[in-house]
Amino acid sequence: MAKVKSSFFCQSCGAQSAKWVGKCPSCGEWNTYVEELIQKEEKQSWKSSSSTKVANKPKPINEVAYDQEERIYTNDGELNRVLGGGIVPGSLVLIGGEPGIGKSTLMLQIALSLVEHKVLYVSGEESEQQTKMRAERLGIKSNNCYVLTETSTQNIFKQIEILEPDVLVVDSIQTLHSSFIDSSAGSISQVRECTAELLKFAKESGTPVFLIGHITKEGTIAGPKILEHMVDTVLQFEGDRHMAYRIMRTTKNRFGSTSELGIYEMSGAGLKEVSNPSQILLSQREEVLSGITIGATLEGNRPLLIEVQSLVSPATYGTPQRSSTGFDAKRLNMLLAVLEKRGGLRLGAQDVFLNIAGGLKIEDPAIDLSVCASIISSFKDLAIPQTVCFAGEVGLGGEIRAVNRIEQRISEAEKLGFKDIFISKYNKKGLDTSKFKVNIHAAARLDEVFDSLMN
Repeated sequence: MAKVKSSFFCQSCGAQSAKWVGKCPSCGEWNTYVEELIQKEEKQSWKSSSSTKVANKPKPINEVAYDQEERIYTNDGELNRVLGGGIVPGSLVLIGGEPGIGKSTLMLQIALSLVEHKVLYVSGEESEQQTKMRAERLGIKSNNCYVLTETSTQNIFKQIEILEPDVLVVDSIQTLHSSFIDSSAGSISQVRECTAELLKFAKESGTPVFLIGHITKEGTIAGPKILEHMVDTVLQFEGDRHMAYRIMRTTKNRFGSTSELGIYEMSGAGLKEVSNPSQILLSQREEVLSGITIGATLEGNRPLLIEVQSLVSPATYGTPQRSSTGFDAKRLNMLLAVLEKRGGLRLGAQDVFLNIAGGLKIEDPAIDLSVCASIISSFKDLAIPQTVCFAGEVGLGGEIRAVNRIEQRISEAEKLGFKDIFISKYNKKGLDTSKFKVNIHAAARLDEVFDSLMN
């Protein structure tokens, strides 16, 4: 008989305790401990024959055999970018996002597009008929995509041994359960155990595995925090369900950069790649309005031109309002203080509203200059020409500081037809301006930029 015992797990961080406690000593949350049954028995590997394997022995790192494995390139250029150049064999990728954002649609679309590889799509949430209906809407035909409706990891591994797929997709990790754990599916121990089994399968067989994960109301991936530590790559699928555009961010990547960004457009035929996001982030205006400027930013290796919108008006009530969407509110207050102290603007009795168009959240300090220009434009009710853009960080002394990779920002502005770009004077050192057709204006202080614009 297997020895069965119970243990208590924190539903917030996954910490384990032998008894119930009110406050988690690990994360400090209250009333998060839940009792779960744990069955202690000898676990079999994902492949039954591997139980007779000889234990690994340590060897010098110089003697470790290493073959450069080629990545699997999909037809989705955005996914290739966020993964660092394609799917790495033997990698474990976790994709999280809100319900209805398009996670299942994206992964089924990827599974159907890999026509030269055998893909097993395991669905624990939808039936085979529902998955077929989704595939029909996508309009992609594939004879190498296999669908399995199963939630038991032991049954899934039996089918894997028979089919031997090249890529495995699991939708979702919270619906799987292992017979080695007595708790219900979706619990802390079940999610951890099922992920560990899939991780062992991926590393031993060299098969890439994609896991779709649910998120909590706070926006974090459901389950223990160790889940994100176990996987190789964590992708966050973001966006408003009422908007057409979706953003995929990399929060962890052992095989590439963690600052990459992929942009999709949701349509009736699935998710479409947005190859030039700057064009969709810039609104097509027939008239020139005050308070609107264009800033050059970077998301990973991708330059983007975004539209910054400001509205400055006299405060109706006693306390002026400060509101920002897509931009750090504390940084906005800092820039307003700089404009009042160094620029002589009386903004203390003004309501200031700031918006980054397109639903993006920007943390790049290079759009400081664009934000300041937008606020000045709205305050003075003077429109800035649509052919002008900005790239510069603003310091507390009112100086314009240099930003990184200025050439990429200038090239993106030139490609979209901008005629003038304002940058820091210190960015011009070593910059070959002769290869650009756009007029490059270098300034050291904010007042130099405003004098040039207003004149």
